[in-house]
Amino acid sequence: MTAATVGFVGLGLMGQGFTQRLIEKGHRVIGFDADERKTKAAVAWGVTPANSAVEVAEATSIILVCVINTAAVEYVALGPRGLIAACSPAGKIIVDHSTTELEATKRIATSLEQRGMMFVDAPVSGGPGAAKAGTLAIMAGGAGAAITRITPIMRDLGSMTHMGPVGTGQTTKLVNQTIVLTNYCVLAEALRLAQCYGVDAAKIPQALKAGFAGSNMLGPVFPQMLAEDFAPRGFVRQVLKDLELLQAAAAAGHLAMPMASQALTLYRLLVASGKSELDAAAVVTLYPPGSAL
Repeated sequence: MTAATVGFVGLGLMGQGFTQRLIEKGHRVIGFDADERKTKAAVAWGVTPANSAVEVAEATSIILVCVINTAAVEYVALGPRGLIAACSPAGKIIVDHSTTELEATKRIATSLEQRGMMFVDAPVSGGPGAAKAGTLAIMAGGAGAAITRITPIMRDLGSMTHMGPVGTGQTTKLVNQTIVLTNYCVLAEALRLAQCYGVDAAKIPQALKAGFAGSNMLGPVFPQMLAEDFAPRGFVRQVLKDLELLQAAAAAGHLAMPMASQALTLYRLLVASGKSELDAAAVVTLYPPGSAL
């Protein structure tokens, strides 16, 4: 595609991967993070720094957002120095790649649309590595016109599926998190089972790859757990935040989700034990090794 000037708000682990990929594909990126150190660090890989979210919006027509939680998205979008404060907002598109509470997503979209801006909720799956490699799964909710305009940029970041109107992207992300976050816990149990009975756990991913147990998670996550490599690809605290969102959605829909509820309990324990800054794979530390008789 023709190179574009893209705005980006949120330069943490995911934002770093996103912006490096965009620059690698020839785009100019104007970026901002509330943590000034992250904004300055991003200059090293080619990001043009901005001093606020509104400054990003003034300089670009498509602004991608990837921040830590719903409150941060609301502040970036609707705060006094937020995207909504742009002098000429008409026609600008805000693409939220964060994982955000459903009703807040709709509220933010409505407020931006009243200023003539378009909004797409487009949460992602794959982690920082996939962001940098351009292999993210992107689940998008929004109007067709907005989706059409952002599609060329999204192609550089991964595979986007238009799920429907605003809110359907976040709903799809909750489906994704139901599968992914409970799977961390299942993999931890499977690892301890293998170790308990003397199986070389390092061989498990290869042994199971061709069968139904083979998955995008088994290959990378099982070795992480085995090596106790908990350098964050995504933080435990973020997993807990997403599981809390999932719990709230389940309660609002009167849904029984016992597996997700158990994962929520485990990640609450993990955060309470002081491991919030580790990778999600650290859930295995809650499972003591067994000893076969």
